[in-house]
Amino acid sequence: MDWDNARIFLAIQRAGTLRAAEQLQIDQATVGRRLAAMEKSLGARLFLRTPSGYVATPAGEQAVATIEKMEQAADQLQRQMQGIDERLCGVVRVASTDTMAKHVLMPAMQQLAAVHPNIRIVLTTSSQVSNLTRREADLAVRSVRPTSPDLISRHLKRLAAGLYASQAYLQQRGMPEPGNALTGHDVVVYQRAVSTSQIDALCGESIRNARVVMEVSSGLMLAEAVAAGLGIGELPTHVGDASPQLLRIWPQRVKAYDMWLVLHDDLNRTARVRAVADAIITAYDNLQVSDIFQALNPDRSVP
Repeated sequence: MDWDNARIFLAIQRAGTLRAAEQLQIDQATVGRRLAAMEKSLGARLFLRTPSGYVATPAGEQAVATIEKMEQAADQLQRQMQGIDERLCGVVRVASTDTMAKHVLMPAMQQLAAVHPNIRIVLTTSSQVSNLTRREADLAVRSVRPTSPDLISRHLKRLAAGLYASQAYLQQRGMPEPGNALTGHDVVVYQRAVSTSQIDALCGESIRNARVVMEVSSGLMLAEAVAAGLGIGELPTHVGDASPQLLRIWPQRVKAYDMWLVLHDDLNRTARVRAVADAIITAYDNLQVSDIFQALNPDRSVP
């Protein structure tokens, strides 16, 4: 079986349309021809073309399991070959959230580029967890430790989140009172599909009496919305404290969380991947975070 055709088949099955071509960086006409060639070689129809997209036939469903095994074997071979590569050059794919990329990874990549200019970083920022087994990324910075035995995780740092609002917002609305579920205040939170941690409370304070004025899909947009005066938000303290527009609300309220560096075991011995990993580890070691159990910037008060 032609692996290129099989790879295209999997992309269509996962996307449900010929738009899988965008992921494979080929045009839709080529995708259609490759699918037709595969169906002809197998003597079976693999998809039903419906108004809502491509739906796998019974033959197509059976093919998925077999072709996914081919994919896993191909990915494993590539990881193993990379694992013995000692060259400090080439591409390393890194996945992170946009907030972590801006505040930690960019300084790390700046230092890396100065030392290893032949390493090219492909950075993907998303709230979705990249699949390292399918090589969607070589390295990932996550707030959740993975459980897969094929993945190596290293604890980077314990961070904290606190409540913040803009100076303009607090001048207009006043400081909220603890224990009244943010009555009379507006809040900005994550969309439910991104995170469920802020549905009911922010840093342990219920938001049932607050008005949700905006739901966002990324940490960077959450920080921007709070800085714009739209409402109170839960932000990492190293982000909120760094913004002169923001003030910390109730410094005793903190929510601790951990950051992890994750990579596939097969890539642990690849020189360029290790170089990138070391740069990220150093950046987190150097990240200045106030004591999460103490009041942060107590001299910053509402004007």
